[in-house]
Amino acid sequence: MGAKITFFPVDNGDMTLIQLANDEKTSLLIDCNIRAAADDPNEKVPDVAKKLREKIKVDSDNRPYVDAMLLSHPDKDHCLGLEKHFWLDSLDKYSDDSKPQEEKRIVIRQLWSSPMVFRRASKSESLCSDAKAFNKEARRRVKENKSNKFQVPNGDRILILGEDEKGKTDELGPILKKVGDVIYGINGTATDYLSSKLLGPLSLQDEETEEKLSKNNSSVIINFHVKSSEYSPKLSRFLAGGDAGVVIWEKIWAEYDSADLEYDLLLAPHHCSWRSLSHDSWSKKKEEAKVSPNAKAALSQCLDDAIIVSSSKPIEDDDNDPPCIRAKREYKDILRDVNGIFKCTGEEPNRTAPKPLVVEATNTGFKLCIAAASVSMATAAATPPRAGSNGKK
Repeated sequence: MGAKITFFPVDNGDMTLIQLANDEKTSLLIDCNIRAAADDPNEKVPDVAKKLREKIKVDSDNRPYVDAMLLSHPDKDHCLGLEKHFWLDSLDKYSDDSKPQEEKRIVIRQLWSSPMVFRRASKSESLCSDAKAFNKEARRRVKENKSNKFQVPNGDRILILGEDEKGKTDELGPILKKVGDVIYGINGTATDYLSSKLLGPLSLQDEETEEKLSKNNSSVIINFHVKSSEYSPKLSRFLAGGDAGVVIWEKIWAEYDSADLEYDLLLAPHHCSWRSLSHDSWSKKKEEAKVSPNAKAALSQCLDDAIIVSSSKPIEDDDNDPPCIRAKREYKDILRDVNGIFKCTGEEPNRTAPKPLVVEATNTGFKLCIAAASVSMATAAATPPRAGSNGKK
């Protein structure tokens, strides 16, 4: 069985699970958006917490766990439900052992966190309670690591993604990953099955750019290279960038080689927002809004048969942004040359009863799993080829 990536239907929000191809199915959860309605059996909103629990494993104490959790940035639609569904403290204090399995909070063996995105977000708006809880837990884990010479058990482990300003992360060497570094495996395991290149958040910029980064909620950006199986040399590439906006993607294009941005699978930034591709307002300018060529170039490094996923509500031809119909058209344009596929989590397999969208790493890249591919793939990709190249000049 190959590695799998599951995109949960959470409307305009993100919740993505990577499961590797090793025997332990080592897992990394990227963000969560578990709305109150999703916990209510009388509501039609998909119960994504239940679906997540069905996919992850339990430890020797019968506690559900993910090997790691990454918070791309602390917007509410990327961390909602964290306090209710995840254990945020030392495992020595875990208090859910007597609860039914479906009510036990999920253990996070290792946090992946960026102090930079918390600092930038807090400049422009207050954090929601779940974001504050994540940040508090990250600080607790950093303190435990420093107090114990970075030798800590599951439940206290953390990776700090990106250096912060004024030397605040200088003493965190063993748990610090700088932008441009590669992270091997998850929580120190499955190192042959995953390598993750940290592309952002970019470090401190000039004052004007830094202010723009704050307002656009600069997110952790990672290109995950996922091994399809134990015996395959193929690494399928999954590019994820949270809610990174146009300024970020322009900077990414200037900072990196095109090879660093190549992907078989892309999570469309900010739920297929036009603001990841343009400085112009879609609702105000409509078709006169101009695409940023550099931002689009950064998001155009797709490989053959690539898939782009919008984690969003169904995409309508209206003024909404996100998701934005014009952004969808641009992403489909990007995919034309490579016979690619565009999917929306709010529309799979249909709009009335969306289910998790699952892709599997294979010897030729990512492929939609059969259950998620009930809508004709040929219809999704049937667009004429266009001239030009996605490559960097």
